Amino acid sequence: MFTPQGPTLPELAVQALSSTMRGYDLLAPKFDLTPYRTPDRVLDAVARAVRPLGPFDRGLDVCCGTGAGVEVLRGLCRRRVTGVDFSAGMLAVARTAAGDADGGPAVDWVRADARALPFGPVFDLALSLGAFGHFLPAERPGLFAQVHASLRPGGSFVFPVGAPSAVGSRAYWSMLGFDAAMRVRNALWRPRFVMYYRTFPLTGVTGDLVRAGFGVRLLPLEDLGRRADGSPRARLVVATRG
Repeated sequence: MFTPQGPTLPELAVQALSSTMRGYDLLAPKFDLTPYRTPDRVLDAVARAVRPLGPFDRGLDVCCGTGAGVEVLRGLCRRRVTGVDFSAGMLAVARTAAGDADGGPAVDWVRADARALPFGPVFDLALSLGAFGHFLPAERPGLFAQVHASLRPGGSFVFPVGAPSAVGSRAYWSMLGFDAAMRVRNALWRPRFVMYYRTFPLTGVTGDLVRAGFGVRLLPLEDLGRRADGSPRARLVVATRG
C-alpha cells in the first residue's frame, strides 16, 4: 500500500484490529512511508510560523511518533528537546533516525501516555502534530491540562489545524465514512483503535484550551495557501500559559 516499501494491506488490517498502541508498534518500521506522517510542507510552515514567537530553550513534542516534530523543535530550541509517545515501536524508529542527525540540541525520548505526562513546568514550547484524532473529545481537557502543567509560565503549546472540508466534497465524505467505519469497528471489536478525523472542531478545542488555563490566538499558515473564499487552508493554534 502507498509505496512498494510501505505496509501491505494485510499488515494494515492486522494493525487496524489491534489496540491503538499495538497498532502503532506494528506500523512503526514503515510509518514514514505512509501518508500518515505529517508532510514536510506542513512541518516547514509550522516552523516558519513558530520561529518569531521565540526564543525557546526547551521543547516538547507531544505524541512524537517517529520524530518529525522533534526535528522541527531541534531547529527552534537552543538547549534540549524531548519527544514523548506511548508506542515503544515509534520511539525506537525515532531514536534511530535522530542518531543520524548532526548538530542541534540534545534529544530525550520518553515513553509515556500524553494523558499523564511525567514532567514538571520545564518547557518553553510544546508541539503536537497529527495526534489529536487518537483522543476522544472527553479526553481533551485532561490532555490540555497535562501540557499546561509541563510548560513554564509564558510557554506556548502550538499545533496546526486544517480548515474543515467543504460539505459534500470528496474529502468531507471520505472523513465522514472513515469515522463511521471506526465507530462500527470499535462498537463490535476489542481492543479499541481510537482514530477519528471529525472529533477536533476548532471552537470546542479553543474552549477546552481556555478552560485549561491557556490564552489562545490563531495564526494563518500562509505557506499552505488560502481557499477560494480567501480564508487560510490551515491555522496555527498558539496556546500560551499565563
